[in-house]
Amino acid sequence: MNMKKAMYIAMGAVLAAAIFLMAGFIQKDAVASVNGTDIDKEELYEELVVANGAAALDTMISDEIVKQEAEKANVEVTQEEIDAEMKIYEEQYGGAEALESAIETSGMTVEQLEEEMKSYLLIEKLIGPDIEITDEQIETYFEENKESFAQAEQVEASHILVATKEEAEEVAKKLEDGGDFAELAAEYSTDTATAEIGGELGSFGAGEMAIEFEEAAFAMAVDEISEPVETEYGFHIIKVTGKTEAAEANLEDNKEQIKEILFDEALNTQYATWMAEKKEAADIENSLE
Repeated sequence: MNMKKAMYIAMGAVLAAAIFLMAGFIQKDAVASVNGTDIDKEELYEELVVANGAAALDTMISDEIVKQEAEKANVEVTQEEIDAEMKIYEEQYGGAEALESAIETSGMTVEQLEEEMKSYLLIEKLIGPDIEITDEQIETYFEENKESFAQAEQVEASHILVATKEEAEEVAKKLEDGGDFAELAAEYSTDTATAEIGGELGSFGAGEMAIEFEEAAFAMAVDEISEPVETEYGFHIIKVTGKTEAAEANLEDNKEQIKEILFDEALNTQYATWMAEKKEAADIENSLE
């Protein structure tokens, strides 16, 4: 899915640039001025065409070819399929808000991303049936990338972050007296990203947290609550809620993921050849060339 993710964002960003270019062409309003001299949108459009116009137009031409070939083959993508793909991306980015932030950063809109997803799914349906991934390919990929499939030790934890040692000791005392960790996190924690969800940090491995925090968390037992731990961010009260032991890579557990990786690689390679052939056969008039 990562290759798809990169393609969606890249293609969508180019499309966003194209839309901006066209908006600039239609209007001649000033977008800036220097010592009273206006720079209008048409001038900006001309500069953007030089910088991005060819790539933007090529993407739009490719998208149109995909649409026409799909119509010829009676291939369609439903809104339900697009929604399912969006759901996968929300999970990969850590939620809908995180995905929307990434989309906004790329200069796209959700609608543009969905259009690129639709185009990619059409490509999958047009080219995918001709792609076969063998067990031998999967085994070879696994052996060459075995380390990346190994499971490192993981700790799942929650924390309450406060500014001073005195505050941390106050919270620790309330916990000793039977206080609820989640409620105290909501009341005291200065970590605004986790306070309202009971201080939950999720799972993390070595090297992902401040070293003092990490050393304390990995040394604790499940359900244990720490004494105040000082880091550069302040003082933490840590509660370990789960642990996953390190495990060697296992082919059977990773077969489907590897198959998907190899499928995406093959699809992208075959798409490049397929698109070149379709463009060669199509009647394309490009005034930017």
